[in-house]
Amino acid sequence: MPEVLDRRLNAYREDLAEERLRGLVEAKRFVEGTPALVSVPVAPLRARPDLACGTDTEALYGEAVRVLDVADGWAWVKSDLDGYVGYVPQDMVGQVGAAATHVVAVPRTFAYRGADLRFPQAFALSMGSRINVVGEAETRGTHYFLLDGGLAVVANHCAPADAPIGDDYVAIATRFIETPYLWGGRSGFGIDCSGLVQLAMQMTGREAPRDTDMQLALGQPIGRDELARGDLVFWKGHVAIMEDEETLVHANGHTMTVAREGLDDAIRRIGWLYGEPTGYRRP
Repeated sequence: MPEVLDRRLNAYREDLAEERLRGLVEAKRFVEGTPALVSVPVAPLRARPDLACGTDTEALYGEAVRVLDVADGWAWVKSDLDGYVGYVPQDMVGQVGAAATHVVAVPRTFAYRGADLRFPQAFALSMGSRINVVGEAETRGTHYFLLDGGLAVVANHCAPADAPIGDDYVAIATRFIETPYLWGGRSGFGIDCSGLVQLAMQMTGREAPRDTDMQLALGQPIGRDELARGDLVFWKGHVAIMEDEETLVHANGHTMTVAREGLDDAIRRIGWLYGEPTGYRRP
């Protein structure tokens, strides 16, 4: 029986598939895809081209994707960041321009319609958003980066692109405390458990897959008595980050936020629904 490829990470349909799957799947046509950039603050990726379909994950402003197909106002895309496949409204992706020079390095910030905090905001940006700085300005003591289209972002809310903003991904994860929980979210506006792990690691230059079951392959298995800061605790469909030997941080559906919780308390509470943890890993 042929292996069934994970459709989250492999783009294939009866009529179309990505070129790298030639010989592995059957399709009428194979394509490399067209490079594009996410042109909105957050682009939800869905399993079907239907707004009633739930969000699987999100792509952030300036992130690179490959557009495999466009039809009926939807683009079928694959993320360059983590290989995730999904459908987004066509107007959420645009042509590739100049390479990003900076990345947003705070949980949330604004793109203003000029270099002044009193100017209207064009939109908000999440940590991880990628921007191209074309100039700089200072107004009333605040340093701004200037973007295309007359937009401006507070300079100290950004960091050079492709350079880690630190080496402690737990410290980054805790900056999202009280951020709303959002199924499929991976932004400062709403985030889920595995999205928090992925985004925090991403900002320290570490790669992490998107979903909890994929993250079970990170690092090495350890015992509960070995848990330390930065280790991961897994339940069926859930992951949490150890802040220290007794406390974890996770985006969770109990508080509907990113929150701290005692490890023992979490194991007791979650156990009523999902049983004991399925594993402990040191990434």
